[in-house]
Amino acid sequence: MVDVTPKEPTHRRAVARGKVFMKPETTTAVMNREVKKGDVLAVARVAAIMAAKRTSDAIPLCHPLLIGAVHVNFEVADDFIEIEVQVDTVDRTGVEMEALHACSVAALTIYDMCKSADKGMVIGEIALWEKTGGRSGTYRRPANIATVVTNVVEP
Repeated sequence: MVDVTPKEPTHRRAVARGKVFMKPETTTAVMNREVKKGDVLAVARVAAIMAAKRTSDAIPLCHPLLIGAVHVNFEVADDFIEIEVQVDTVDRTGVEMEALHACSVAALTIYDMCKSADKGMVIGEIALWEKTGGRSGTYRRPANIATVVTNVVEP
């Protein structure tokens, strides 16, 4: 692990986003709460929060942090669900991994809950969109950096 003890605790924030691509019928089922396993977005929100708090258990050399807040938002489009996770702390190291881990686990939870209806789902475009605080300052992902996703072909 990197030694962060000489650093001063500061307010730090990270925002990660990702998408789960699926059939339009699947997004409709999610929005209408018709998925057999239950309320997909509510469960994915709780999964993201739990993941943010347990990131150091899953990722080697990641510092355990006291998480101050986790905000999880979803945008449901015709053929995908976008996930946005914001994590805040006051600590000696950033929360980028916590935001990315939470976003990934939310995407996996959506996949798990919908897989019986749609086996062709694709998880993608998981990326850090913003981070603030710390010695390196603010980072915002430039709008012109595209993420590439392969089109899903129905069998």
